[in-house]
Amino acid sequence: MTRPVKQFPFRDRTMQVKIFSGVNSEYLAHKIADFYGDPLGNKDLFKFSDGEMQPVINESVRGSYVFFIQSTFAPSDNLFELLLLIDAAKRASGGYITAVIPFYGYARQDRKDKPRVPISAKLVANLIEAAGANRIMTMDFHADQIQGFFDIPVDHLKSEAIFFPYLEKQNLENVIFASPDVGGVKRARSYAKHFKTELVICDKHREKANQVAGMTVIGDVKGAHVILVDDLIDTAGTLCKASEIIMEKGAKSVRAICTHPVLSGKAYENIENSQLTELIVTDTIPLKQESSKIKVLSCAKLFAQAIRITHEHRSISALFVSE
Repeated sequence: MTRPVKQFPFRDRTMQVKIFSGVNSEYLAHKIADFYGDPLGNKDLFKFSDGEMQPVINESVRGSYVFFIQSTFAPSDNLFELLLLIDAAKRASGGYITAVIPFYGYARQDRKDKPRVPISAKLVANLIEAAGANRIMTMDFHADQIQGFFDIPVDHLKSEAIFFPYLEKQNLENVIFASPDVGGVKRARSYAKHFKTELVICDKHREKANQVAGMTVIGDVKGAHVILVDDLIDTAGTLCKASEIIMEKGAKSVRAICTHPVLSGKAYENIENSQLTELIVTDTIPLKQESSKIKVLSCAKLFAQAIRITHEHRSISALFVSE
């Protein structure tokens, strides 16, 4: 049976761009709007006494390019608010609706790794499409195959465009990049390839989620400045364990790069007490507290550029760092 071709609305460059934000992503959305050169659109979010939400768009979006900026970190209200905003714009005749999701939540559940569990990343994709989004824009999916969960265009931005320039300014000698687990080898290898250096792997195994039972470093790190690369950091257990073992193997220092600072549980305490010299993250998720070891680089300019390129029908690959 032939699968029907999905039809998309007609777009042209004369369509007005309107950028809105969910409540808990306004800290980032204001910066994106500033870089883009337009203010955020006017909207309100009303809540009933039982917590039920009702977003209201306070200006016309008829025939417009509508961009909703909302990271879907916990709680799940952030995801549901995004869905309601998309539905509101669709029913208000928005011309072309893009969900800008700097951090795509539930992405760690991207396959059935045990019986009777959901593939939550696919379910979220279905919900966003059902709400009425015509396009997705995000950064650093937990797994690249999540792009295939969507039947609408996906602009998958890479944080290398943010982290590469920062690392180049550090002028570190004898740098080695490391993956904190086997699953992140491809991500770490892109850094090693760009900087023309070596790659090591930390092979870990867990007994249950968020708890590392054991870890082995594959490769020589003696006398090197090691930089761990990952897409997100949650409890920081893996990175802190990896930094400890790498230092025991004779490294001069250990830093970590993580796009999405989930940082739950005792993460901040773990980081402060770890062997990490520095943890470099982006602002896809707001920090819950300050830390002397955490450096935040903004992704706002990258997303503003992506929004402009999308509106002008140019190739998004212009934002990718060439190797």
